[in-house]
Amino acid sequence: HRRSLADAMRTLDWHLAPTTAASMSQSPVARPSRPSPATAAAATALIRWRGLSLLYDFFAALGLWLLVAAIFVALHHDAVTGGVLGLLEFIVLWSVTGAYAMASWRRGGQTLGMRPWRLRVVAADGGVPTWLALLIRYVVGNASLLLGGLGFWWAWIDRDRLTWHDRASGTRLRREPKPAR
Repeated sequence: HRRSLADAMRTLDWHLAPTTAASMSQSPVARPSRPSPATAAAATALIRWRGLSLLYDFFAALGLWLLVAAIFVALHHDAVTGGVLGLLEFIVLWSVTGAYAMASWRRGGQTLGMRPWRLRVVAADGGVPTWLALLIRYVVGNASLLLGGLGFWWAWIDRDRLTWHDRASGTRLRREPKPAR
């Protein structure tokens, strides 16, 4: 049963893989019989590893959230939670998480959760994304998560395997090859 599920996933990945210039030159309708290693790697990066990196990054963000919450408690230990102070704390938590993600993407293209799976955020041209592009990526990615991950699931049907935040920000997620030993 596992073998047949794995085969089905590979077939689905192939049918949903982005169209390349090589596949377009053969025929406007036909595609090559087997995906190239680059196409297969891109499909894998954009679908399977995103969730794992998000899960891993949750723990890094949780550490930041605990630190921010401790600071709020230390400064306002007698205040009732909620209201304006609660909203301010939420905004600070969201902003600190965004600063962590954007600084990581800008500095090396990776958050802590992206490193084990060799994922890297790059601009559409392969260079370093701008701060504005990274801000748009963070905001749209959060909106996507609030909608049940709909923008992430979109990558399954997108012809280029892009999520909403990839498209909106002009950035791409790339899976780096394994380092040579």
